[in-house]
Amino acid sequence: MKRLSLLLAILVVPLLASGPLQAQQWVASWTGSAHGPYPVGNPTAQPELKFAFPVPAEGAKDQTFRLIVRPDVWGQQVRFRLSNAFGTKPVTFDGAYVGLQESGSAVVAGTNRPATFKGQASITVAAGESVVSDPVVLPFVRSTTDPLLRGRKLAISFHVAGDSGPMTWHAKALQTSYVTPPGAGSKGLGEGESAFPLSTTSWYFLDEVDMLVPNQPKLIVTFGDSITDGTATTINGDDRWPDVLSRRLHAAYGDDFVVVNQGIGGNQVVGPAEYSPAKPFAGGPNALSRLDRDITSLPGVTTVIWLEGINDFGSADATTEAVTEGFTKGVAHLRQKIPGVKIYVGTLTSALNSTPTHGRPEVDARRKALNDFLRTSKLFDGVVDFDGATLNVATGEVKPEFQPNSSTGGLGDKLHPNRAGYAAMGNAIDLSTITGRSPR
Repeated sequence: MKRLSLLLAILVVPLLASGPLQAQQWVASWTGSAHGPYPVGNPTAQPELKFAFPVPAEGAKDQTFRLIVRPDVWGQQVRFRLSNAFGTKPVTFDGAYVGLQESGSAVVAGTNRPATFKGQASITVAAGESVVSDPVVLPFVRSTTDPLLRGRKLAISFHVAGDSGPMTWHAKALQTSYVTPPGAGSKGLGEGESAFPLSTTSWYFLDEVDMLVPNQPKLIVTFGDSITDGTATTINGDDRWPDVLSRRLHAAYGDDFVVVNQGIGGNQVVGPAEYSPAKPFAGGPNALSRLDRDITSLPGVTTVIWLEGINDFGSADATTEAVTEGFTKGVAHLRQKIPGVKIYVGTLTSALNSTPTHGRPEVDARRKALNDFLRTSKLFDGVVDFDGATLNVATGEVKPEFQPNSSTGGLGDKLHPNRAGYAAMGNAIDLSTITGRSPR
């Protein structure tokens, strides 16, 4: 009996010393806002896709996608959402797998795991709907804090059975993904790259990846237009300002905070008034109409950083009053749906002397008026002065060193900052302000 008691003590004491088991919670770890039917959108450095999708309106035909995404936090289980939000017919998905990207379209041997939907290998998603996969165990994630996983990317593969019709997509991925030729069949099981000869710099159907993690990290959603989406920064470099913010947060707080990007190139706060698959717009549906899908539906949201408005002025000639009213409505909606959410706003960076639409003096005047409102309004929990971080006060333009394009080369357009400009923006955010905590 004494020996048994001693054995129990030896076994129990370490368990007690380790403390209570950590609760597991789902948190969004990557997002790419679905914004319209391919090919309507604003991709960057897109290769010729006529061999992948010969008839754009017909979409994918019996082919497999291998989409590459970078989770901002890792867990031992993952799930993902496939969207047919802007399709016009049901789409059947099967042959889905999740693995660790090795390089290009190759997956690290032994990491590719099958994914199911409601317990089945195949799922048909109606037009306008989406589906979340069942959890997939990631055996290569031995510890969610493994530093060797930081910056690594997932390869999420799935097969479109038959014809998809118009494809829901995110045009400006700034990330190379892969697709088989039409009629190639289901190829997601394979770990090699030979089945995926075609590449794209966009994401299709996939718009969210969640991780199951210990305790509940606080999710920061960065929300806006192309300057959040990352136009003019590097391809595959993860150099958008939200990426810079993410790296700073992880360096300062570990995995206590997670950042996802819900920017759409060309997006507006209040326009267009109407959006549908039959009447698409390159910038996607207006920000107010996508608040629920792109923010409030995500697990773990505690903070929003909203940067938007220059396209309302440059593309639609909206008034400053219309945009301020849009912000007011949007903030009220978010606070009603997510009690306690912290909402920060970014001042608009200069577009002076850029494109014929955005570079006009009258657009710059409205931009300045909106920035005055953003800086002085009590609507937000705080303001991030992106304008101050990027402005050349002598010319009123974006600083010259932030102008050359980092993705396609050349002089740049004076509208979108380059890699260095986005770094300045990401570094302009006061971490203590948006987290409420001092760095460790």
